[in-house]
Amino acid sequence: MATTVTLSSKYQIVIPQEAREALSLSAGDEMLVLSKPDRVVIIPKPKKFAKRMAGLHQEVWQGAEAADCPKADDREV
Repeated sequence: MATTVTLSSKYQIVIPQEAREALSLSAGDEMLVLSKPDRVVIIPKPKKFAKRMAGLHQEVWQGAEAADCPKADDREV
């Protein structure tokens, strides 16, 4: 879905109905605003960050064994 929205004089936008329904958004829901050099990304604020982050980048760790990872006391400071 791609829709154009207009920034109001109060720097507000209206999230289109189709997007609100797809994300199950309701009035009062908190959103995270991420500023990038060339864009702004707005996502619903997760209710539980740990649950939201679970499994993130799991492909990076495939094949890694716990024994291969240094322990805190093994690292140089």
